Amino acid sequence: MCSTGSAWGQAKELELNESGEFQETRVPEAGTDEATIARARELIANDRPAEARSILTSWIDDHSREDNPYLAEAYLLRGDAITADGNEYKALYDYEAVVLQFPSSPEFVTALEREYRIGMEYLGGLRRRVFGIRLESGAPIGEELLVRVQERLPKSQLAEQAAIDLADYYYRIREMEMAAEMYGIFLTNFPESQHRKKAMQRRIYSNIARFKGPRYNAAPLIEAQYLVEGFSQTYPADAQAAGLTDALVARLDESLAAQMLETSRWYIRQKDPASARVTLQRLLREHPGTLAAARATEIMVDRGWMASPPAPNTEPSGAVPDLSGSTGSSEPTQATP
Repeated sequence: MCSTGSAWGQAKELELNESGEFQETRVPEAGTDEATIARARELIANDRPAEARSILTSWIDDHSREDNPYLAEAYLLRGDAITADGNEYKALYDYEAVVLQFPSSPEFVTALEREYRIGMEYLGGLRRRVFGIRLESGAPIGEELLVRVQERLPKSQLAEQAAIDLADYYYRIREMEMAAEMYGIFLTNFPESQHRKKAMQRRIYSNIARFKGPRYNAAPLIEAQYLVEGFSQTYPADAQAAGLTDALVARLDESLAAQMLETSRWYIRQKDPASARVTLQRLLREHPGTLAAARATEIMVDRGWMASPPAPNTEPSGAVPDLSGSTGSSEPTQATP
């Protein structure tokens, strides 16, 4: 069994002997490119990154225009040395050199793993150095790095992890529109993932949280209704435990009806009775069992748009849930007749 040093490992080539101990089998010939790279690798492993960086910079300067088989590893190792020396942002330039110039090398995936790791540190709160002090938020760079991993190594395990981590990040910081979109992308790209259930569930919550109230666009609630139904069919037990059931669909229905009622009132204030009437008719047709539908009927009768109230098919479903983050004073998104 052989163990060859990696970017973080030992410089020498070792072999496991019969007694269970590693013994040195070969040392690179002094003065060769292999020896230089091995020495840099050893210095990094021994926590001497500045020395390794110096050696690698001189070597890269001498060989950067050559078709040298050690160039990819040299860039990767220098990135590792710079990272170990506390400047992970500058190390990204060397990792990018590996990714862009050596896509067929073994170091390609390793460089993307390094970028993923740095991206996660930035999303976790690590700040970029500015004049030697960590002042600037690294979150935008972290987002970009996780997107790049997915683009450059699609369908891989690393891309899958980057996708769910980015979606979870948006969910954590309450960027619900981005979270809903990213969970949707994740489910499209990785339909068999072990994270599928969580992604489906959080996509529902993200869309519900996007709804700001009856004065605003109700598209997120409409999408949430379909997503709840899909989740209930796929994971019935989990849906029941999480409250993602017909009861939630009914509450969403109440909120959608309230949004349409508010839109009709806005049309009335704008002296556009035709649009108000069409909106109320849609409300009665699409959400007949809601409290908003009962109020819509009263408005229709009062304005002579309905001869008499029809006999109700269902009882009102209860109080309108508090799904609004803010009622605001903006004009509503007008319903499409």
